[in-house]
Amino acid sequence: MVGPFARRITTATPALILLVAAASVQAQSLNVEIDRSSRIGLNGSAASVIVGNPAIADVTVVDANTLFVTGKGYGVTEIVAVDAIGRTLFQGEIVVTGGSTGSVRVWRGAQATELACAASCSPSVRNAGAAAAPTP
Repeated sequence: MVGPFARRITTATPALILLVAAASVQAQSLNVEIDRSSRIGLNGSAASVIVGNPAIADVTVVDANTLFVTGKGYGVTEIVAVDAIGRTLFQGEIVVTGGSTGSVRVWRGAQATELACAASCSPSVRNAGAAAAPTP
């Protein structure tokens, strides 16, 4: 025999499942190499996208359901995407790390110079101001 309380829960279960699914959206950690990008697909239309520290990561909104995150500086930041009524579609920690190939970092004391390497190495555009400085 099923009591009235159990019937109410059974009736509310589909709505509860949708509520839990919407609340758990897409909370995750995403690793992006510096000067590389990664795609984030959303399960809804984003109205606003917030980047915790724009010096670490940048977001390009391709369309209402697609974001590209680009690593700009080393570190950790957070990105949040919400829909038109403020529901969270994506909330994630973005970890920007050094690239695995094609670059070298040279330290002279406390100053680092990044070099982009292929057949030979040249100062990275990231060091545009530092590359012009004379070397001792």
